[in-house]
Amino acid sequence: MTTRIDRRFADLARQNRAALVTFVMAGDPDLATSLDILKALPEAGADVIELGMPFTDPMADGPAIQAAGLRALAAGTTLAKTLALAADFRTDDSTTPVVLMGYYNPVYVYGVEAFLRDAKAAGVDGLIIVDLPPEEDAELCLPTLAAGLNFIRLATPTTDAARLPAVLAHTSGFVYYVSITGTTGAATPDFAKVATAVSRIKAHTRLPVAVGFGVKNAKSAAAIAAHADGVVVGSAIVEALRASLDNRGKATGKSVEAVAGLVADIAKGVRPVAAAPG
Repeated sequence: MTTRIDRRFADLARQNRAALVTFVMAGDPDLATSLDILKALPEAGADVIELGMPFTDPMADGPAIQAAGLRALAAGTTLAKTLALAADFRTDDSTTPVVLMGYYNPVYVYGVEAFLRDAKAAGVDGLIIVDLPPEEDAELCLPTLAAGLNFIRLATPTTDAARLPAVLAHTSGFVYYVSITGTTGAATPDFAKVATAVSRIKAHTRLPVAVGFGVKNAKSAAAIAAHADGVVVGSAIVEALRASLDNRGKATGKSVEAVAGLVADIAKGVRPVAAAPG
């Protein structure tokens, strides 16, 4: 099985640079604006898009992404509409990988078989489900792989040598290394520790390793890109969108550009470092 995710990371490896992985919440602040933002991301420099599935109890997310999910839910975003959003994006972009990120409950309610069928039809390439441990692989991970989609697992600073093999066993596409202990957007990572952790993970897998949580700007992205195969930016993007909204939380004429501008700036930070020889 070779997916868009596999092809994108392989292509970037040949270019000797890291991937810029950008997270946005589906339907934030409304579905139409969300689609415009999705369409703007690749041109701004995003190599992979993580599309959040709004959920009422996002336990791994900090305040910015929690608020984004609530705005999306208030705008009427459902899992079915999230899949439709991915399909709408795919009509104009056949190459940028799209990963759905979120929690298992909405998928369980939707029905695993129906969800995977509809996700595949929508042009989704992979899943990140943050609250399903390896012990529950039969629930969704293994069916996802059988459906031809990547299942991307998270490793954290507390994933020790005894736990790492279980985390990596059925992971595909890339490994998402969470650079801090805590929720999204909570702190700035210790870049030296991140480099050590990435090296440790790569000693056990051939998969690319992308690092997220706490990446806020071009400088921090560049520091991560010097050691990892990908840099994940989420809370900073979501916060840039929030700051562009009016006092009712509605989109303005500045909303799409607020996201695209930040992504373009971070992309400049990632590429020079990642492209340097050595």
